[in-house]
Amino acid sequence: MNTKDLKLEYAKGFSVSDLGVYKVITIHSPWPESKTSHSYVVIHKDSLPKITLNPNDYSGIIELPIKKIVVTSTTHLPALELLSVNNTLVGFPGLDYISSKKIRKQINANNIKELGKNEVINTEILLSLNPDVVVGFGIDGGNRIYETIKKSGIPVIFNGDWVENSPLAKAEWIKFFGVLYDKNAQADSIFNMIKTNYLEVKQLANHVKSIPRVLSGAMHNDIWYLPNGTSTEAQLLKDANVNYLWNNTKGVGSLKLSFESVFIKAKNAEIWLSPSNYNSLENLKKGNEHHALFDAFRNKNIYSFTNTTGDTGGILYFELGMTRPDIVLKDLIKISHPELLKNHELYFFKRLE
Repeated sequence: MNTKDLKLEYAKGFSVSDLGVYKVITIHSPWPESKTSHSYVVIHKDSLPKITLNPNDYSGIIELPIKKIVVTSTTHLPALELLSVNNTLVGFPGLDYISSKKIRKQINANNIKELGKNEVINTEILLSLNPDVVVGFGIDGGNRIYETIKKSGIPVIFNGDWVENSPLAKAEWIKFFGVLYDKNAQADSIFNMIKTNYLEVKQLANHVKSIPRVLSGAMHNDIWYLPNGTSTEAQLLKDANVNYLWNNTKGVGSLKLSFESVFIKAKNAEIWLSPSNYNSLENLKKGNEHHALFDAFRNKNIYSFTNTTGDTGGILYFELGMTRPDIVLKDLIKISHPELLKNHELYFFKRLE
């Protein structure tokens, strides 16, 4: 490994080789169980004439500086804001999902165009914006719209932040944007701040005497969906030092359980977190009357992030939670161990009323 190659501590889904005149960013896991990796050259426009590149060797050539970008997931937005390059954003599919106050100002000033839905991006509008790069989000690589964009000469680079399986690995993808904007040192410094905060509060939670039992998820059509024990959500709960009652399970995606099996295990759980998209105790009971049988419901000890939204209803947690796991962890510790973090006010989670 070249000593100048990008150092990554947690993220496994991408790597960056520094070849002097240009860098090569390789995306190893753009989506779950992806069989191929994708490599992209990142190079300053002025340096292009100095080298010979075979475009067939790479999935794309990204020329710096990036003056116009299109991203396709709200999880990409916090990095742009933290690196102070959000003014380069020119298009996004689903503007109403965006919560960031700064980026909403840009939308209100008509500086960011609506591109429709992720699966069916309006290519006509996108091509008219002529961005320097599109940061794609793929569930299985089957989105043909990206091929159309690439054929028009606009590079599409996949971002696989969501495939990582630890909170700090997901947060480290800010370094991916650091490479695209030639702001490696700044991205590194921001990530180190997030990591330090995270590990400090994790350490703080290690010394508590009382460890509450935690239930998560809710019922939909007679199936209870909740995070498996190897998920990022379960990792956050482990780091908050709580007893998540399904922390020993393994797998990809959510667990799908019967009401009976959940009730037997979690009837007396002290805390209930993230009860799907139910935004009040009344709606939770209306959704399924069995929800009201749990101690956490009776004690009104249920917390959700669904009520913390931007001006147009986008859920802030889905946008910022992945980039700032340190704040998520502080919330979980404040809820589970109220004697700690006396000055922290809940940021994402709120008690269901």
